[in-house]
Amino acid sequence: MFLDFFYALRRHRVPVSPTEWLTLMQALQQGLAQASLARFYTLARAILVKDVGYYDAYDLAFRETFQGIETPAPLLEALLAWLDAPHAAALAPPGSAAAALAQLRQLLAARRQREQPGGGERLLGSGGTAPLGHGGQHARGVRLGGEGGQGSAVQVAAARRFENYRHDRTLDVRQLQVALKKLRHLQRLGAQEELALEETVAETCRRGGEIELVFRPPRRNSAKVLLLMDAGGSMSPYTPLVERLFSAAHQARHFRAFQYYYFHNCVYDWLYRDMARRQRVATAAVLRACGADYKLLLVGDAYMAPEELLEPGGALYAFEPNATPGLAWLQRLRQHFHAAVWLNPMPAQAWHHPTIARIRQLFPMYELTLQGLEAGIKELVRRRP
Repeated sequence: MFLDFFYALRRHRVPVSPTEWLTLMQALQQGLAQASLARFYTLARAILVKDVGYYDAYDLAFRETFQGIETPAPLLEALLAWLDAPHAAALAPPGSAAAALAQLRQLLAARRQREQPGGGERLLGSGGTAPLGHGGQHARGVRLGGEGGQGSAVQVAAARRFENYRHDRTLDVRQLQVALKKLRHLQRLGAQEELALEETVAETCRRGGEIELVFRPPRRNSAKVLLLMDAGGSMSPYTPLVERLFSAAHQARHFRAFQYYYFHNCVYDWLYRDMARRQRVATAAVLRACGADYKLLLVGDAYMAPEELLEPGGALYAFEPNATPGLAWLQRLRQHFHAAVWLNPMPAQAWHHPTIARIRQLFPMYELTLQGLEAGIKELVRRRP
């Protein structure tokens, strides 16, 4: 069962290493879970999950592995038979331990009478459900019932309280704006109108206490952004996501310059000012207008027929003849700009198409998720002239 849990975590893309898994096994051997599935839920999450963004995926894997486990009836009968045997009373020392055994027998008998699975937490040792609901007692190291009225471990996982913390969800405009704010290159520009406090204090000290105000230009974001977006065709399902990205970038006030254009499948001789591709601008003119210091963001699934990428005239539409192959235009873009990344709305496990592989050789490619966007922005900020 535990090995099934490991593979369930991997299926849900929780990055669990073998070293971390062995650490969890050692913790179980030392009894840190105390035969309680609720404690195991918390213990395993603390050891295996390194980022709160994976908590929801952890819950899904936990529920998938442990949901539906119930105490087999023969196990209850065996426990009751053992407690009824004369040697059980003889082995029990006087005092609290004997009382605990008696209480355990009473609880197991009550469970058998109910003849239905309890709502309590699961027992790791038995693979079953505890006889009590929430708020049960300890007996010989076995926890009976839930903890603190919170419900069983599986119920806690099923509640998915951390769904909003996921990194791999599609983004809203606010999240995009916050992420795009990290795309900055701060420089001191303009007139010397900002008080330099540290320099003022230092200069005043050098003058023996006579106040000398020092001013400097304010720090402003000098980042310039060129956003190229794929529209139509296989990108149609992702149109709302691309629109949110455009809205966030267009509303951003911290860029020194922002340009945007659309294309279909691949960049060819023409780029377009609108998603319907009616107002076109020569791609060569865009390259002349945007210097190498622009940061290039390409958004698209990179999924197309190979000839659309590799052949002259590969564009699908007659109104868009391309004497130069799309791949050649992408190479020109990559050579022109110092910093460029490709954001793909498709999940990374689907990046097996030949054209996607070819484009990934030119541009660092990231998923269009919060985590992917932040990684792409780090790449753009890192690559400076």
